[in-house]
Amino acid sequence: MAKISMRGQGNIRQIAECLTRDIENSGLSCTVVDSVSRTVGSESVIVIVFEKYYMRSSNRASLTVLLTSQDGNINVDAIGSGGGQDPVFRFSWGAEENFVGTAERCLRQYGFR
Repeated sequence: MAKISMRGQGNIRQIAECLTRDIENSGLSCTVVDSVSRTVGSESVIVIVFEKYYMRSSNRASLTVLLTSQDGNINVDAIGSGGGQDPVFRFSWGAEENFVGTAERCLRQYGFR
């Protein structure tokens, strides 16, 4: 498992769309599994789940991205998991870290820290 937490500003829907586009374009086998969007009062929440096949670990890794926004301030948490091929050792050859790194690089382009 690998994870990051970043903060930035902007429109949560635009950031989610850019993040989705950039992550999907990061590899041929990368797809959006599903997403959910909710708004309660002035707060918005978007959850996006990605999946990508990694040949080096012969397995699929999952990336779950949670975006929360209030008054233009956006928090993004990304968690990569499931890249291991062994049920006991869960050795993933860095698949989860790589997937989370893709999200981090995308977010940095939009000024997130």
